[in-house]
Amino acid sequence: MHLSSVQLACALLTLALAAAGAPPAAAPHHVARRSFFNLQCKGVYDAAIFARLDRICDDCYNLFREAQLYTLCRQDCFTTEYFKGCVEVLQEQDQLELFKTYIKQLHGADPGI
Repeated sequence: MHLSSVQLACALLTLALAAAGAPPAAAPHHVARRSFFNLQCKGVYDAAIFARLDRICDDCYNLFREAQLYTLCRQDCFTTEYFKGCVEVLQEQDQLELFKTYIKQLHGADPGI
């Protein structure tokens, strides 16, 4: 049995769509957890807290489109002045104390920002 190129393309597309519809096997969790350690976080990992802080840096990057800013914002487990600057630029200063609590949990020490 030979498949025509159209049939083969349809079969491959069907397989690709089926694979795309399958839930990922915890890939985002592993990526975030690895990122947690790469950022020199030494505290307790919490996926929701990490995602919230990471979103600050992501939003800041989307505003300025500077890849280095994203890296500096996340550096040393969100303890740099760049993170604080991003919080201010994004007008989330009212959440800064909450963010400090989050950072303290992830960082394992007082963030000092």
